Amino acid sequence: MTQLIQRFLGTGDALARLKDHAARLMRLQNMLQQQLPPALASSCSVANLKGETLVLLANGGAAAARLKQIAPTLTQQFAAAGLAITTVQVRVKVIEARDERRPPPQRTISESGSRSLEDFSATLPAASPLRESLERLIRRSRRD
Repeated sequence: MTQLIQRFLGTGDALARLKDHAARLMRLQNMLQQQLPPALASSCSVANLKGETLVLLANGGAAAARLKQIAPTLTQQFAAAGLAITTVQVRVKVIEARDERRPPPQRTISESGSRSLEDFSATLPAASPLRESLERLIRRSRRD
């Protein structure tokens, strides 16, 4: 499967450039991981290389602030490795919020409230939508 993808990526001019760019980004990611302290390296990644500007993504504001502080040092280290990177741009990664639904709160009706609802629903016409809703509410409150 991997050989088929490699063969496909190597066929077109645009795909070949994309493959080269992806490989360049991977090399930069590996270099970045080696040059950063382990705690910081685990919270940032290479996003893109635009001309001579390296774009880095940080997992949070603290990591972004630290990366901005050491950006000049990173630029020097990349230059020493023979890469023409003059600017390091740091962006904070947007982390998508998970849709965590809380369980619905358990609401109960007291015995006296339940009796009052029963008495009131008994005064309503049999085909009344309000009576049906009240009876359903009373039934559900008894299950708990």
